[in-house]
Amino acid sequence: MPKVAVGGTFQYLHDGHAKLIEKAFEIAGSGKVHIGLTSDEMLRKSHDVDSYENRRFRLLEYMKEIGIPEEKYEVTRLNDPCGPTLEEDFDYIIVSPETYPVALKINSIREKKEKKPLEIVYVEYVMAEDGTPISSTRIAQGEIDRHGRLKKEA
Repeated sequence: MPKVAVGGTFQYLHDGHAKLIEKAFEIAGSGKVHIGLTSDEMLRKSHDVDSYENRRFRLLEYMKEIGIPEEKYEVTRLNDPCGPTLEEDFDYIIVSPETYPVALKINSIREKKEKKPLEIVYVEYVMAEDGTPISSTRIAQGEIDRHGRLKKEA
């Protein structure tokens, strides 16, 4: 049974996050998805971000909304970009273009520890109406909504 890792801040659960989460469960099949949620201590964003507890609550609500049974996933606090992937055995890591370099770093460290590399599953950005990636920063700035629809003239 595959063990899959995916991580993020998940400030606004937008269509890009949905695509990452969907891919993680597709790859996991009958296995389990481990969702790393960025801790408050690790955050360095250019916009205000809700507390870990609020983001975790919204993430868990989202998982219920999309019908994922609780036994199919686990949410863990990420205090560093690598989380449990350096010590625990995972089969896959799901990444966006933004997090791809972290996956390469994880595999490099795992190799030094003589652990098998994770298979990296690369998920492209989801584009907003204007052809630019959907991001929490753009949502926070009021440019777009969670689905990439423009809210004002850019």
